[in-house]
Amino acid sequence: MPPRITQAVFGHLPDGSSVEGYTISNAHGLSMHVITWGAIITAIRVPDRAGHMGDIVLGFDSLSGYLNGSPYIGAIVGRYANRIAKGRFTLDGHSYQLPVNNGPNSLHGGLQGFDKVVWNAAPFESDTGAGLVLTHTSPDGDNGYPGRVDVQVRYTLNDHNELIIEYLATTNKATPLNLSQHSYFNLTGDAHRDILDHVLRLDAGHFTPVDSTLIPTGDLPSVAGTPFDFRTATAIGARIDRPDEQLRFGHGYDHNFVVDRNGAGVQHVARVVEPASGRTLDVLSDQPGVQFYSGNFLDGTLRGKGGRVYQRRFGFCLETQHFPDSPNHPAFASTILRPGERFTSRTIFRFGVAG
Repeated sequence: MPPRITQAVFGHLPDGSSVEGYTISNAHGLSMHVITWGAIITAIRVPDRAGHMGDIVLGFDSLSGYLNGSPYIGAIVGRYANRIAKGRFTLDGHSYQLPVNNGPNSLHGGLQGFDKVVWNAAPFESDTGAGLVLTHTSPDGDNGYPGRVDVQVRYTLNDHNELIIEYLATTNKATPLNLSQHSYFNLTGDAHRDILDHVLRLDAGHFTPVDSTLIPTGDLPSVAGTPFDFRTATAIGARIDRPDEQLRFGHGYDHNFVVDRNGAGVQHVARVVEPASGRTLDVLSDQPGVQFYSGNFLDGTLRGKGGRVYQRRFGFCLETQHFPDSPNHPAFASTILRPGERFTSRTIFRFGVAG
C-alpha cells in the first residue's frame, strides 16, 4: 500500500524560510493537501456520483497567492475567529485594544493572526487514516491579546471519508480564544460555477443578527419566516437577494447561526448537497455556533488554482465557532480561556455522494 502521507516544499517566504506541503490520502482515493503557512488546507479531492474526482475547496497553486491578500482561504483563524467590536474588550478589570482590520472592528485575530504564521507540523499514519498535528505558540501580547497561548490543531483524513479537526489550547494568562477552520467550499469540483444552486440545511432555529459593521446586536431571534431559515433544505441562492436588512448588511449571508444543541459533544450542524455532481458535505461539531458565509466579497480579483477566477459567491464557508464578539456580550457563552484550563473542540467534515 502506498504511503498515506507525502511531503514536499510548497514555497518560500520572503525571508527564505520554507513552507512545507503535505498530501494526505485515504483508502478510497480521497485526498487533501495542507501547508504549514496558516495551517491552510489548499485542496480536498473527492468523487462525484460518477466517480470523477474534483477539488472542492478554493485555493492557490503557489504560496504567493496565500501571501498576497487571500481572504483567509483554507486557514485556521484565531486567536479570536470572527469579529470583536472596535477591537476592544475588558477582562478581569483590564481593557485591551486589538488591531482594527475590518472596518471599525478586529477580525480573525488581527493583522497577523494564526492564518499568517508558519505552524510546526508532525505527520502521522495509522491503519484507518493519516494526518498532521500542527502546533503554534502565540506569545503574550500577540496582536494585543493577553497571555501566551499554545495551540495544537490535528487534521485526520480517515477511511470513513471524514476530515476530523481537533483543537487543543492552553494559556498562562486569561485570554479570549475562538478557533475555526476557514475553508471556502464549492462542491461542483474545481469551482466550475457559483454556489447558489447548492442546497443547504442548517440545524439552527436562531441566529445572531448584526449591525451595519457585522457585529452582533445581542439578540437571538428565531429564523422562522426569514431568509435565514435553513431548517428545511433550501438552495443558497433562493432568498439571498431579498430586500432584507440583514442580507443587506452582509451583502448576502455572513451570519452566525445558533446550533440547536441537545447536549454536549459532537452533533450534526449542517448538510450541503450539490445537485449536479451529487457531492455532499455534512458538518458535525461540538461548537454552539456556525458562521455561514456565502462568498459575497469575492469579486473576481483572485485567480485561484488552474487559473480559475473566483467570482462573487464562488465559495461558501461553514465556520464552527463560538459567537462573534462574545467578550463584549455577557449573555453569550464565555470564550475566556484561563490558566489551568484546556480549550478543546472537534469538528468533522464528512464527504459523500447523494443518489
